[in-house]
Amino acid sequence: MGPHTPGTRPSRDETVAANTAHARLLLVDSEPHVHELVRSLRLVGFDVHVAADGEGALRVARDADPDLVVLDVMLPDTDGFALFQRLRARGVHAPVVFLTSRDAIRDKITGLTIGADDYITKPFRVDEVIARIRAVLRRTQAGAQTASSVLTHADIRLDERDHGVTRSGQPVELTATEFNLLRYLMLNPGQVLTKAQILNHVWQSDWGRDVNIVETYISYLRRKLDINCEGPASATTLIQTRRGVGYTLRQVPSQHA
Repeated sequence: MGPHTPGTRPSRDETVAANTAHARLLLVDSEPHVHELVRSLRLVGFDVHVAADGEGALRVARDADPDLVVLDVMLPDTDGFALFQRLRARGVHAPVVFLTSRDAIRDKITGLTIGADDYITKPFRVDEVIARIRAVLRRTQAGAQTASSVLTHADIRLDERDHGVTRSGQPVELTATEFNLLRYLMLNPGQVLTKAQILNHVWQSDWGRDVNIVETYISYLRRKLDINCEGPASATTLIQTRRGVGYTLRQVPSQHA
């Protein structure tokens, strides 16, 4: 049982911790080390499902409905980046942590650009993988547990019940991290948020205090929000940069004023 008093509802943090501890994982990897990783993940309480190739991953994902996918980039029958896109196309929207022996910066950028939530380079320590998985689950599940289900700002609508975002009525497809970043901005409209503040609230410092990841994701989020908007950038871009300070979701006149 949890630490809460019998007869009372657990706190949001307790609920998130419980859900994280027993989360379903899909591990897609064909290398020999996978057996040690699976054993370690199960020992700490995760429900682990394993696939050794892309086709197997698609079948397991359909049946297991994972809470998080750990995905090797190098697979026997496909590229992990291509498999990621196929999983998304089939409605698997669980956060993804990439594993790879390729440490070139362009590979990391590729993974982040298509929507990865974290990226771990081989060789790795098993305890590091466990910590990264828990961190990604914490930040994605915490957003889903919030009491406020719908946020609006100008023509943006964010619904936490179905993890949906629209702008001017048109759907905007966001990764889990992009969703949490937009949510944090929408909870603080007009307030200039520093990169350190955003890092602490959205990533919870899981990127080793690398504030540059904030700038990268702000760029991704702007592009997705503005792609279908008509008019000059000054009128359509809601995420503003305050040079030397941070970012803000600018205040806009009320449509009912």
